[in-house]
Amino acid sequence: MADHESASSPGSGSGASEKSASGIPFAGVASTDEVVAAVKEISSQIHDFTGVPGKASEPGPGVKECEGKDPATQFQVYHPWNFKPNSGADNDVALSNLKERLSTGGWVLKDFYRDNSPNKNLNLVADNDSKKASVWIVGYSKDDPQSLSIQVVSACYQVPEGQTVDHY
Repeated sequence: MADHESASSPGSGSGASEKSASGIPFAGVASTDEVVAAVKEISSQIHDFTGVPGKASEPGPGVKECEGKDPATQFQVYHPWNFKPNSGADNDVALSNLKERLSTGGWVLKDFYRDNSPNKNLNLVADNDSKKASVWIVGYSKDDPQSLSIQVVSACYQVPEGQTVDHY
């Protein structure tokens, strides 16, 4: 098992796993900085899983409220980014690699389908319970340039007692 596959999520020692009103799991107690770092690591792992050379977009993770929870103390981290393979032909290779690798190392491929768009874009949805995160990937193989849209999102966390959510 590779090092990036064994890392646990922040808050993993809490033993908490109940779901919020929105159905999003509650992951435990952690600071926003800890969860942002964990989500960045997951995005890096997804980038590696593509298995092809390319360029990822620069914007980093953001912090948002957990639906139905106190926005001052509970939060989720999301990281939307795009990946553009150096060669358009590599887009389908990247999607194939992702489909295979998102069934290993704690990842469970939850859905794999073509959407209703005119291009019938391929969508992959996977969860990793140990990392307390999900990823949704859309392959734009018929666009010019071809690319992948990737959204990594954490479960809901609560900040440590006495702290408030740092929205950046």
